[in-house]
Amino acid sequence: MRLSGKTALITGAGSGLGQATAQLFAQEGARVVVADISQRRAQAVAAEINDTNASPAIGIQVDVTQRQAVNALVDQAKSAYGPIRILVNNAGIAQIKDLLDITPEDWQRMIDVHMKGTFLCTRAVIEDMIAAQWGRVINTASVAGMTGGPQNAHYAAAKAAIIGFTRSLALEYARSGITVNAVAPGLIEMPMVKQGTGPAAEKVVDFFIRRIPMRQMGTPGDIAAAHLYLASDDAAYVTGQVLSPNGGYLV
Repeated sequence: MRLSGKTALITGAGSGLGQATAQLFAQEGARVVVADISQRRAQAVAAEINDTNASPAIGIQVDVTQRQAVNALVDQAKSAYGPIRILVNNAGIAQIKDLLDITPEDWQRMIDVHMKGTFLCTRAVIEDMIAAQWGRVINTASVAGMTGGPQNAHYAAAKAAIIGFTRSLALEYARSGITVNAVAPGLIEMPMVKQGTGPAAEKVVDFFIRRIPMRQMGTPGDIAAAHLYLASDDAAYVTGQVLSPNGGYLV
């Protein structure tokens, strides 16, 4: 098992990509902290893991935009399983809007959840990783942060910021035994993609699918596998990179 003995914190793990990653990490021997804005979802995923895997899991509610809540999450996780060795910053939101319809509140919320949340969670665990001279930080970006997309300016901007953050931290901690990488999914079949119903959402989905050589969406399992690779010793010499499972979209 590739993650045996490690404690992994995964945000946004109550559904979608985070849920698939939490389940796979547990199968690979990690003690998993399932963190989500919804306590019900977090505990349900943890319970499912505990019913089917040898490695334990705990579900904790957290708003990643709130520093005190993030610090409390990390304290609770450490109390249960010890210091965090693997962090997957996966919490995110999606919204499809024309630029002229994006309000300042929409913009700030998008930046807060994606960028501030990634910053706060990383800041809360990095000192323990430095002390151990070993750590994995994996940030969930998006192809939108690399190429942009219609009705997607605030989301694309937030994801582009995550890529810049990833590369900067990779340079900063390269000599501390800590790797920092990003996974930038293409279009993935999951609840967040389906949140925006109606013509605008269908237009954006169609925009991406027509540009994917494979002509299909990926699955949460595709992204979980990328997270697992970057969390494992197989990727010990990989840092500052953006791994993008996207069906050929960026070819």
